[in-house]
Amino acid sequence: MAERFSSVDDVVTRLRSADYLADTGIAGVVYLADRLEKPVLVEGPAGVGKTELAKAIAEVTGSRLIRLQCYEGLDESKALYEWNYKKQLLRIQADREHESDWETVEADIFAEPFLLTRPLLEAIRAEEPIVLLIDEVDRVEVETEALLLEVLSDFQVSIPELGTIVGRQRPIVLLTSNNTRELSEALKRRCLYLHIDYPELEREKEIVRVRVPEIDDALAEQIAQVVRSIRALDVKKAPSISETIDWARTLLYLGHDSVDSKVIDETLHVLLKYQTDIAKARKELVDTPKVGTGLPASRG
Repeated sequence: MAERFSSVDDVVTRLRSADYLADTGIAGVVYLADRLEKPVLVEGPAGVGKTELAKAIAEVTGSRLIRLQCYEGLDESKALYEWNYKKQLLRIQADREHESDWETVEADIFAEPFLLTRPLLEAIRAEEPIVLLIDEVDRVEVETEALLLEVLSDFQVSIPELGTIVGRQRPIVLLTSNNTRELSEALKRRCLYLHIDYPELEREKEIVRVRVPEIDDALAEQIAQVVRSIRALDVKKAPSISETIDWARTLLYLGHDSVDSKVIDETLHVLLKYQTDIAKARKELVDTPKVGTGLPASRG
């Protein structure tokens, strides 16, 4: 199988071309996942760029992204495959008119034309380069993880009526988790591990500059400082990186070239999505400006 990346530095450079700023830790795991042909379990808080990493890898490698969005109640019929029961019933009725025996009917209806592929089977059968994203795997029940083990170990799936379907290639596979529950040891053993946390101040500033290129350095730094201060509070949902970028764009659209307590007060709803969080941040950053942020007081 062709290697997608030539080195860790190659991963860093190419991901940056897709506006994803990966440090050597992230890039190193991606590089090893490619060389070792192992899935990567990516854990960390919501909104730190876990899903975006998969999208960026797909973009820079010219691969199709296949995404399995996990949720409570996800089962085999939604993750792997299911049979098209309505089409099977129509075929049974048609065969009955021709007085076909059951063995003939059964062999007929449990065949490729009646199979509905779901994301995992679609990835296994794909011929073009694939990045498989199993998103928020911690949302499924422990029992459902068993569905993934055969896929992650051997990249194949067993269908009783058709036999074992083996993958035609070995894609890069990323599983993301927000740590809402502990994943099984069996699942973890099959994966490389990567933890992504909120970026440091300078890196988040750099992310803002890359994703919002029209912003100046001073404003980008103030934005990163405010977001960092909010994340230090005991809020229900800390601002994600994408919300930081949205806030940066918001300030530009509103014509602000700097951040003060008045600007924060008017735009906190872009960063925070719970009223209790907004009230807490307003108390810390608006009613008592300069605390931990280095920001100027309101000019108005």
